[in-house]
Amino acid sequence: MPHEPSSRWLVSTDWLAGRLGAPDVVVVDGSSYLATMQRDAAAEYLAGHIPGAVRFDIDAIADHSNPLPHMLPDATQFARDVGALGIADTDTIIVYDGAGLYSAPRVWWTFRLFGAEKVFILDGGLPKWKTEGRALETGSVQRAPRVFKARKRADIVASLAAVRAALASGSAQVVDARPAERFLGQAPEPRPYLRSGHMPGALNVPSTSVIENGRLAPPEKLRRAFATGGVDLDAPIITTCGSGLTAAILWLALDALGKEPKALYDGSWSEWGARADLPIEPKA
Repeated sequence: MPHEPSSRWLVSTDWLAGRLGAPDVVVVDGSSYLATMQRDAAAEYLAGHIPGAVRFDIDAIADHSNPLPHMLPDATQFARDVGALGIADTDTIIVYDGAGLYSAPRVWWTFRLFGAEKVFILDGGLPKWKTEGRALETGSVQRAPRVFKARKRADIVASLAAVRAALASGSAQVVDARPAERFLGQAPEPRPYLRSGHMPGALNVPSTSVIENGRLAPPEKLRRAFATGGVDLDAPIITTCGSGLTAAILWLALDALGKEPKALYDGSWSEWGARADLPIEPKA
């Protein structure tokens, strides 16, 4: 059944098709996949993307001094890298990914973090665009450089210390978007150097529980997913996941319910699970 976009940050394929090539509209392919998914985002982009789309690589536009995967860059680097892609902070930015709704929310969240106000996600992503038989373009896209004035909203990025403090004091709920089997320590992490399990006191709302056919689920299903995970929507929330990617899907879902989270834990399990000095459940 078709449904209206359940978030103010989603735009339809019809909407985008009617605005392709407009001078102030930039389409961004934000596809990124776990190694276990066996998909090559760079190769898929070259093989076929929405016409005019530039590729945003979360592993390239990242803090390379930090060994953790795709950690946020600083504002100077973000401004330089995104400006070089031909994106200004004043543009209308439409992000999509090749899975439907997987990595696009992370890219959307990152643009918002650095001050872009008109940034949206394509509802249904590339799969819906393709299903509808819409035009694709191959090869890479080179846009003229633009100036992106970046300003970072540091308050919405949670550090390890902030997460530990929230868990200790109960000042915010830490909600983990990983699959239940990984949260419960019953399945190995896709990054083999990490321990299995979760932060003591964290709650689990798998990102897949807020997605339906590659799209954000309707509001009533979103509410059910958070209720099932034991989340109080009226109390502060910090989202987390494996590496800060699917945590942004929960952010989008919470925002759709009018409950924008307090922060996203950028280090996520990649940081916590690698630290032998931090507690985990179930205890090994």
